[in-house]
Amino acid sequence: MNSAEIDLGEGSAGFVLGTGEVGVLLIHGLTGTPAELRRVAQGLAKDGTRTVYVPTLAGHCGDNSDLQATGWQDWYEGVRKTFVAIGQRHRQVFVGGLSMGAVMSMYVAAEHPGQVAGLMLYSTTLRYDGWSINKLAFMTPLLMAIPFGVHLCSFEERPPYGIKNERLRAIVERQMKAGESTNAGLLTMEGVTVRELHRMNAVVKKRMPSITTPALVVHSIEDDITSRWNADYVERHLGGPVTKVLLDNCYHMITVDLQYRRVIELSDGFINTHRSPAERAIEHSADHRNRDIAHSI
Repeated sequence: MNSAEIDLGEGSAGFVLGTGEVGVLLIHGLTGTPAELRRVAQGLAKDGTRTVYVPTLAGHCGDNSDLQATGWQDWYEGVRKTFVAIGQRHRQVFVGGLSMGAVMSMYVAAEHPGQVAGLMLYSTTLRYDGWSINKLAFMTPLLMAIPFGVHLCSFEERPPYGIKNERLRAIVERQMKAGESTNAGLLTMEGVTVRELHRMNAVVKKRMPSITTPALVVHSIEDDITSRWNADYVERHLGGPVTKVLLDNCYHMITVDLQYRRVIELSDGFINTHRSPAERAIEHSADHRNRDIAHSI
């Protein structure tokens, strides 16, 4: 497949893995980078039945001025273009994301009813309420509601940065402090950006009951950024069937942390369960052709 035809956002951070018949779109988190989904993408593309697309969201993988120049609708517009192109290439498309990317995934399903085969929601972030978040964070929406209040807010990532794996955490911290946003994302986030997240979350929460797409919800019970309340909320409010799995021994960044292999395993099983009969027939036919070729040699 020619990945050059697929819009993967600005820069070179976005990537495509695999050449399979089933399309998978994965969306990174706010201030994040496609790199945080590479391990999961590799795991899902490994068996040869899927092509995994991981674009860069608008304003990301640069500096804070780049991010502040965009809003949530800009982030979505890039994702929409990628999704539409994938849909023209694949008969069946799954959509998933990490943190804010999980929320964006639900919006894709809401905007394209019947076109998403399944949702994979990793560490869904509807509110910042994990154990490492300042207890006064609940006041942020109130501060942003007053004139110029949004410009008074600035948030800096702090240990453990969503990562329980100490070795990986040290690498990510060094990259963020060195300004390597393409690899590790941004160290700080301005109030303007947080306001955009709140706006998107409000829209998505209203749309959740109308989303009937099957969903896999994976969340850590030790999440330092977003508590399991977020996963429970999604389970209660989505209009379709939800499979919720709670992980231990990892923090917010479950796609790279100590349980990333479990995330791959769960996602792999979810996709296989919800693959269309037509896609299974194609794979079955291909297996038969391969066996016939092998026997004829």
